[in-house]
Amino acid sequence: MKKVILNIFILLLVSSGILAQGDDFYMRLSNAAIELTKDKVVYDPNYYSIPYPNGDVPAGKGVCTDVVIRAYRKLGIDLQKEIHVDMKANFSKYPKKWGMKRTDRNIDHRRVLNQAMFFSRFGTTKTISDKGSDYLPGDIVTWDLPGGLTHVGIVTDRKSGDGKRPLIVHNIGAGQVLADCLFSFKITGHYSYKK
Repeated sequence: MKKVILNIFILLLVSSGILAQGDDFYMRLSNAAIELTKDKVVYDPNYYSIPYPNGDVPAGKGVCTDVVIRAYRKLGIDLQKEIHVDMKANFSKYPKKWGMKRTDRNIDHRRVLNQAMFFSRFGTTKTISDKGSDYLPGDIVTWDLPGGLTHVGIVTDRKSGDGKRPLIVHNIGAGQVLADCLFSFKITGHYSYKK
């Protein structure tokens, strides 16, 4: 009985955001994302031929997906490799929006829809809600933007001025920034992922 009560108490702490999803991995991911905001990065959606594994576009360049890739890489997780390996084995499960006939380890991990599919397959798919408290440090959020564009960012432990919303690290054109934008766009996905 005591164990059940303790587990319920821990779940309440996690859902309230007091504990970062049960351990410090997600808090470290939040911190890694915040650390990225110190780097000067110009928004650059161009295709680059990059090394594999652990490849990255040139320093000082990137898009929203690169924020997620770089934050996870700071914790020793190479999403370029993880997504490529899964796409090679399960190509039919991934979106075909770009007319791809096979994987491309230079770009596949840099697409929002591919990251969302990977996180839904190997992470935890969480509830989409309009309550800021439902979004915990280290969560990944995807959005639809006007014009059929997609977007992704990382939830941090920092809060909006009124304390109701967690701030997000993302790159929507102004570089890797910390912003109060959780509910600025239509949320299409909410995940947590720890390897």
